[in-house]
Amino acid sequence: MMGASLDQANAQFWDELCGSTFARQLGITDHSFDSLPRFDHAYFERYPYLLRRVPVAAMRGRKVLEIGLGYGTLGQRIAESGAHYTGLDLAEGPVRMMSARLKMGSLQGSAARGSMLSCPFPDQSFDCVVSIGCFHHTGDIQRCVDETWRVLKPGGRAYLMLYSRYSYLRWLKWFGPTLGSLLGRAQAASEGERRAYDSDLAGAAAPETVFVSRTELRRAMKRFSAVSLALENATHLGFRGRTIIPRRYLLSSVGRLAGLDIYVDAAK
Repeated sequence: MMGASLDQANAQFWDELCGSTFARQLGITDHSFDSLPRFDHAYFERYPYLLRRVPVAAMRGRKVLEIGLGYGTLGQRIAESGAHYTGLDLAEGPVRMMSARLKMGSLQGSAARGSMLSCPFPDQSFDCVVSIGCFHHTGDIQRCVDETWRVLKPGGRAYLMLYSRYSYLRWLKWFGPTLGSLLGRAQAASEGERRAYDSDLAGAAAPETVFVSRTELRRAMKRFSAVSLALENATHLGFRGRTIIPRRYLLSSVGRLAGLDIYVDAAK
């Protein structure tokens, strides 16, 4: 699936907010003023490293573009920091959610539909670009990186997250394809793998997911003056449906050595 057909599939799939399954696990079934703080608190507890990798406090007074809005948790925190916030998403649901959050919190900023493959903003428009878990679904990571570089001001920063090709989870569960990638025989992620990483409430897999190595990311971001990469995130280790090592014990160990996600801090 490529081009317009992938954009259409992504717009439909991600119209259901990323994080909906997590919200259901928390017993949250609405998007009210009372429910959203509950979700946000649980979200930052689940990803305790996120605000260390995305330094929201340093964004005060800066023009910030966030791509891929999901449930709006990080976007709201950015806007609350005093940043001049702009949100961009291919799907209507996340844009509607982010707009509602901005209104409920009396926060400055806006959110609109659009694709990062043809970012609808002029050159050198933003001090920061933030995208957590979006570029690997678009079908063209390089194009997203190039557009990020284009809309950043000189000296601007990009804070990104993409799925790691060589995480411990891929070695454990998808050894053959992961080894094939290492040997230069990369292949598209299977439906089962895409579902394991991102699925909707009905259990359908994300239309597109591309895993990337740190070497590939550095190559893709060669136009940036400085690029720092770090691994984060883990899932529990279990056997036959039973948890052997809970996730919380793995985040600061295995997660940082062979984690699921690559976090990028890049300066233009």
